[in-house]
Amino acid sequence: MKSKSTHPIVLISGATSGIGKATAKTFAKAGYPLIITGRRKKKLEELKQVLKKKYAIKIKTLCFDVRELKSVKKAIESLDKSWSNISILINNAGLAKGFDPIHEGNINDWELMLDTNVKGLLYMTRMIAPGMVKQGKGHIINVCSTAGHELYPKGNVYCASKHAVNALTQGMRIDLHTYGLKVSQVSPAHVEETEFAKVRFDGDEKRAKIYNDFNPLKSSDVAKTIYFIATQPKHVNIQDVLMMGTQQASSNFIHRSGRIYD
Repeated sequence: MKSKSTHPIVLISGATSGIGKATAKTFAKAGYPLIITGRRKKKLEELKQVLKKKYAIKIKTLCFDVRELKSVKKAIESLDKSWSNISILINNAGLAKGFDPIHEGNINDWELMLDTNVKGLLYMTRMIAPGMVKQGKGHIINVCSTAGHELYPKGNVYCASKHAVNALTQGMRIDLHTYGLKVSQVSPAHVEETEFAKVRFDGDEKRAKIYNDFNPLKSSDVAKTIYFIATQPKHVNIQDVLMMGTQQASSNFIHRSGRIYD
């Protein structure tokens, strides 16, 4: 087993909750030095202290919004030499906002999703990928969704944003594979232990209770899959993992027969 000091640096965007937070815990447990980013400084610092105390790892926080190019650039350029050699980038920051048919959609919600899910991923990649190319190694893992592979009613713009992630992942892989870089993604369906539904429904706790009658994936399930993708031998690149709970066959077919796996 590698010593902690030999593990490459991992940067995780959107690490204050859900899949990002669970992924940070998974890599921290394995001894990886982490850069965790997000918009909520207090939550970042709280997670940093917990992981540092529990796993004795090196960990750095960067507080910024991935939608703002200047902020992304400033944050990445602020890293000193000991932190600038990022080997694994996990583009996790993303969200769904609103749940309306296209003719009733909120344009502000559309812009928020596209700016976060697509442009944010692009900004992060553009700032970090050149360093990987220079090293001749690195791994970019994008958090996509089953919504990047299929459509569902009222998912219009969110699905479009995740289809863009799917296309960008493939495009990045074509552009970067000759430099020795891996590009992968994970595409989960419904995932609990996240803020996804709460954000989509504007904090409406009642509408956000969408997992009461079936067992979806947990954020830790997705985190373990991301870790699996990241820890394959150098000659192996897992391009995509499409994952759902056992009671879910697709975005449109869920067997809501109760939480039978609790």
